[in-house]
Amino acid sequence: MDTTPDDGLDRIAVVGLACRVPGADGTERLWQNLLAGQESIVRLPVTGDEPEGYVAATAPIEGPGDFDAEFFGMTPREAELTDPQHRLFLEHCWTALEHAGCDPARYDGRVGVWGGCGVNTYLALNVLPQYRRSDLLREYPAALLHGNDKDYLATRTAYRLGLTGPALSVQTACSTSLVAVAQACQSLLDYQCDMALAGGAALKLPQEWGHVHEEGGIQSADGHCRPFDADAGGTVFGSGVGVVALKRLEDALADGDTVHAVILGAAVNNDGARRVGYAAPSVDGQAEVIAEAYRAAGVSAATVGFVEAHGTGTPVGDPIELAALDEVFRAAGAAEGSVLVGSVKSNLGHLNAASGVVGLIKAVLAVRHGQVPPTVHYRTRNPRTAADSPFTVNDTPRPWPRLDAPRRAGVSSFGVGGTNVHVVLEEPPARTPSGTTRRVRAHQIVPLSARTPEALEQARDRLVAGLREDALGALPDVAHTLQRGRRHFAHRMAVVGATGPDAAAALGGAAGRRAAAPARVAFLFPGQGSQYSGMTAGLRQTEPVFAAEIDRCARILETETGRDLRELLAQPAPDAGPDPLTSTGLAQPALFAVEYALARTVRGLGVEPVGMLGHSLGEWVAATLAGVFSLPDALRLVATRGRLMAEMAPGDMLAVQLTEDEARALERPGLVLAAVNAPRQCVLSGTSAAVAAAADELARRGVQTRLLETSHAFHSPSLDPMLEPFAALVAEVPRHAPRTPFVSGVSGTWITDAQATDPAYWAEQARRPVRCADGLRTLADAGAPVLLETGPGRALGRFAAQVAGPGTVAVAAVRGPRQAGPDDRVLLSAVARLWEHGVEVDWAAFSAPEERHTVPLPTYAFQRRTHWARAPEDDRPTKAADEAGTSPAPPAPAHGAGASPEDEVLARTRQLWSELLGVVDIAPGDDFFALGGDSLLATRLASRMHRAFGVRLPLDELFDEPSLERMAKLVTAHGGALDHASTDPTEKR
Repeated sequence: MDTTPDDGLDRIAVVGLACRVPGADGTERLWQNLLAGQESIVRLPVTGDEPEGYVAATAPIEGPGDFDAEFFGMTPREAELTDPQHRLFLEHCWTALEHAGCDPARYDGRVGVWGGCGVNTYLALNVLPQYRRSDLLREYPAALLHGNDKDYLATRTAYRLGLTGPALSVQTACSTSLVAVAQACQSLLDYQCDMALAGGAALKLPQEWGHVHEEGGIQSADGHCRPFDADAGGTVFGSGVGVVALKRLEDALADGDTVHAVILGAAVNNDGARRVGYAAPSVDGQAEVIAEAYRAAGVSAATVGFVEAHGTGTPVGDPIELAALDEVFRAAGAAEGSVLVGSVKSNLGHLNAASGVVGLIKAVLAVRHGQVPPTVHYRTRNPRTAADSPFTVNDTPRPWPRLDAPRRAGVSSFGVGGTNVHVVLEEPPARTPSGTTRRVRAHQIVPLSARTPEALEQARDRLVAGLREDALGALPDVAHTLQRGRRHFAHRMAVVGATGPDAAAALGGAAGRRAAAPARVAFLFPGQGSQYSGMTAGLRQTEPVFAAEIDRCARILETETGRDLRELLAQPAPDAGPDPLTSTGLAQPALFAVEYALARTVRGLGVEPVGMLGHSLGEWVAATLAGVFSLPDALRLVATRGRLMAEMAPGDMLAVQLTEDEARALERPGLVLAAVNAPRQCVLSGTSAAVAAAADELARRGVQTRLLETSHAFHSPSLDPMLEPFAALVAEVPRHAPRTPFVSGVSGTWITDAQATDPAYWAEQARRPVRCADGLRTLADAGAPVLLETGPGRALGRFAAQVAGPGTVAVAAVRGPRQAGPDDRVLLSAVARLWEHGVEVDWAAFSAPEERHTVPLPTYAFQRRTHWARAPEDDRPTKAADEAGTSPAPPAPAHGAGASPEDEVLARTRQLWSELLGVVDIAPGDDFFALGGDSLLATRLASRMHRAFGVRLPLDELFDEPSLERMAKLVTAHGGALDHASTDPTEKR
């Protein structure tokens, strides 16, 4: 048989891992514990009253009832009634997706889920004793059945996580979770899904109880699990959960995923009747499944260096398992003692339905890291195993170097009832050849989000710690994973950094904010005066879309201006002499090109404006983006506009801190109002003498003024000679109604189709005052959008804050002439702020120019709360026991002489809500569905309201009146009251 796999397409990549097991709340801690040879089976206190044979040992997990119900859209009551195994599996499926860098809501493919769990002792011990028979009629089926039956484990997970691939519950006893992995692999190879989650959960209750050992039984006599040892005396059952995320290897490599290991093949069978009893193992059945797995993998068993065995530590099971392994590996030519064997059960105990996937996770980590952890408690070979076996029990941490072939491992799991499974693993392929330089940005956006402020803070702390320790990989990969591989929630923060420590420092000082969902954005285009030589030079090096648009504009403009625009944008102005871009003939086309290219770049990231505003020249950019003019026509007209203006008589412009009325009072021959930018920000325009006189007058009055860096008196009578010829030129080109709304600088309101297509408008637009303040108010009135200043500087953003107030969100995309910093960092900071405020960004388009990979990062910081129905003190379902759950007691309805019938209905309705939702503090205006209600709970609520008030309320009316107060009024309006309550005896608790 070949010793290396072929290059076919039947390989499966393990791309995500998640677990919680005794002594470890994740895979990293598990791996540390395994390498340290740590046993996580704990000793329990004893009182002396225990039964004969009692062994005070157990393998518990921390917080089995702790769960972030709100994160998964569950009410506290629903969470409390749900099997904790279901909750653990659900949470770890999400964690495995995050570890794999996959948000199923944005994943371009179908995600399936396979899983199983152990027997539901929580239902029997904690939940059912609190109910009488009549109560079960009310809770069944939705509240108890869906959350407790094994049948619904996978489908409920698919529902909660939005998974659209196959969802199958798998139940084969101890081999459940590894069989789930094998079935998921086959589904991937059959293209039934594109990613698969597989695993299992087990919870032994009560966790604080040990077990009773019986001679010849499978439970340990001393509370230790000793696989393959001469003193092996049984196992210790424990609790745990494990999930792996899987993809076809070809897809994982194409997507840049981190591949932790490769599954080469798997096989599943059953022992049938070839055994002494139903619960007994079979050498033949196990040997056949192991041999079949290597045939499926296309590799020889002799190339395997380590086998993670089922290894329960029982006197009968271990020798049978090693005999089956010996048969297959001897036939493949494996030398005596050449293969290491071990079992994670020596560390954790037997995790029942979760044991197989936890063994797989251990093997994945071993082939990835090149180390084999020890099997604890091993001292002497079990005398019932062959002395010349190809296997050696690994009893110390051992390096596993890569030799002539990749590291390979086998993983076995055998279930009571005879379902056997064996999986063949190989170390992951090398990702990038050494010495290869990747194409990535110099700066990266690092976005973080969570459902709550507390979770966001914890996520920030975890990420900062990893970045500071340089433990997470290259920053471009970290950023890529956060951008495309995580769900984006409402509470957000985002920073820009060049290195991990740089990003960590920025995150440490960042503040989270709650984003609008989704936020509306408007583009602002500044006018002449904001431009400078060298503006956006850095963006031409880092942003391909921007560079392509500048090239396109430059080719068209060169015939109009006689200059290559790119030369003016490549370098800053010389220290001595004027900036070439102060020339109107060059300034206007250059500024237009930069703003147009910048807008195209941002729109290429999925940021679409709901409106636009351009200041003077900037309105031409807005009109072109809106489709009024084609780009070539707009460029030629803008170049002509600048050339005609340059031919007019020179003049000056003066910014003054006056109201519009105060500024108009200064108008005189040679001086007019040119712009109203903010409530006390106006611009005067005119001859140099008139402007100088006005400046002197205002200085004497103590009014602040500033002479603008312009060559001409724009928006003044000095431009009158150019208006008619320019209108004639505009009339020669096609014009269309705008496809995107933008504000008219002439009126300060939304431009009309007639204005946008009128040549005279575009001539008058250069002459009439710019009503910027009115335009900014128009944008604010349209829904307070986030404002993106899509041009040099922050002037329009400052005007917007003065117009709309301090809550205005204005973001600058390009630095001004006096601001320092890399151009790409400024633009990326703008994109980061947009995202923080709820503007959706197309991160796939953002990362398209780069070569980036998905890497494992700290996963979601769940805000867990305890949801646990306390087991009653005795077995009798008394009324006291019925009320002893951890759900808060609902408030009693108001009664007495002081309570009106309406108040009584409101109070009783509040009580019904509390019983169903598990929520106490309910205000009259609270919404049933916002508190976690759904259609099933609404149906039960309608039934209970009928019993409480003697009135049948149509469901559609309940849906239309979902607040507590309005629902109570609905009862009264239909004639319901407390004294009309149903007397059906089956409904009494």
